[in-house]
Amino acid sequence: MEFTFTTQYDLNACIAMAKGVRKTTRTKRSRRAHIIGWILVILVALLSLPTRGEAYAITSNRIVSWIAALAIIVVFCFEDRINGAIAKRRTLPGLISSTTTFREDGYYSETEVGTSQFKYDNILAIAESDRYFIFVFSQNHAQVYDKSSLSGGDTAGFCAMIEEKTGCKIQKI
Repeated sequence: MEFTFTTQYDLNACIAMAKGVRKTTRTKRSRRAHIIGWILVILVALLSLPTRGEAYAITSNRIVSWIAALAIIVVFCFEDRINGAIAKRRTLPGLISSTTTFREDGYYSETEVGTSQFKYDNILAIAESDRYFIFVFSQNHAQVYDKSSLSGGDTAGFCAMIEEKTGCKIQKI
């Protein structure tokens, strides 16, 4: 059976890729970063409390500390969007649109630049969001496929075929 996807690598697709990588191959690293970040935010809160007998005063040190803590919180809340925006910016011209065909022997991606052939055994993890399938190759590389453009079968058939070919279970994100 042959499945075909046409995907636009827009900001939403890049955000989905970032989330897919974070939830699959970067899970431990992301968890450690969150723990360290929250510890820093708690330390800023504790260290900015007034000491015994001291009136609370807003100093430049406290302002800088709270700005740093706020920056950490913002990054944690929007990390997938930030990483997706960076990935979108790094996308090479001609790779914005991709038509990918999945066959028994591998899958082929056609872009304005040319045609690339991929083997199923290079895929480390597969994630599925509401709108996309995300293939993760490393902590820094992934591909995304728009479910709405699937032709040649349904998503259940594609999931069964891709799980069989890769040996990876699809993770819902």
